[in-house]
Amino acid sequence: MNLRIVFFIPLLFLSSCIVSKKKFDDVLAQKVRAEGELADRTSQLEKANAAIADLNTNLGKLREDTTALNESYRATSKKLAALNKEYDQLNTYYKNLLNNSGKLSRDLEQQKDQLIAIQSNLENTRKLNDSLSTSLVERERKVKELEQILANKDKAVKDLKDRITNALLNFKENDLTVKVKNGKVYVSLAEQLLFGSGSIEVDSKGVMALQQLARAIKDQHDIQIMIEGHTDNVPISKKSQYMQDNWDLSVMRATSITKILTAAGVSAKQITAAGKGEFSPLAANDNAQNKQKNRRTEIIITPNLDELFKILGTN
Repeated sequence: MNLRIVFFIPLLFLSSCIVSKKKFDDVLAQKVRAEGELADRTSQLEKANAAIADLNTNLGKLREDTTALNESYRATSKKLAALNKEYDQLNTYYKNLLNNSGKLSRDLEQQKDQLIAIQSNLENTRKLNDSLSTSLVERERKVKELEQILANKDKAVKDLKDRITNALLNFKENDLTVKVKNGKVYVSLAEQLLFGSGSIEVDSKGVMALQQLARAIKDQHDIQIMIEGHTDNVPISKKSQYMQDNWDLSVMRATSITKILTAAGVSAKQITAAGKGEFSPLAANDNAQNKQKNRRTEIIITPNLDELFKILGTN
């Protein structure tokens, strides 16, 4: 534009002499317009440059802001990823807690039921223990009472045995023995003291022994007396309508002794006569000596145990 003006002015002067005033005015007007346009364009250029500068400044700032935003975005994205991971973990933990909570609730309910059952059992056990404690005290009392009764019984049996022994001191040991067995007094009388062979009649010596025994026990109303007849295995030689074998012989001998004792004052209610024949020997019936041992009469005296049985029955 400037170059055009520079070349245009000399040309204007060169042609001034030959151009008309109208043309000159036109040219001058064009010049003025050109200068005005030049000023406008210059102003616009300056504004444009200023705007460009502003734009460049803004662009730099935008670039800085973009860089900062990118960094912030990357940091935020990283934090978001970490938060998502933490969320997933917490969500998983929460779900596990829900599952575990349900299981814990069921376990708690079950344990509660078990606790109630244990408490119930404990209460029942306590009541049972109290009952057992009371029962134990009562049992201890009964045991002491039973021990005392047994001690009294043992003493009574011993005293009875001593009384019978003293009453029969004048008889030989091989004729009779007195001993205590299983809480009972056994008076064993040999056959030669009481009977002849196969006989059921008591000899006079035997009658005397039985009378002495009766005097020792007739006042003992708290005893029971069993008369047991025993034989060897030799069959009887003389049979009769009432005596066919050794069993009959043993029973009839026991009956004969019973009658002598009752005649001497022993209560018939206290005596039982029995015969065991050859079936309860003291020794094998294989020689004369053993057979003699087996031919005997046993008088078994038992203390009355009603009081003892009464205590046992209440236990």
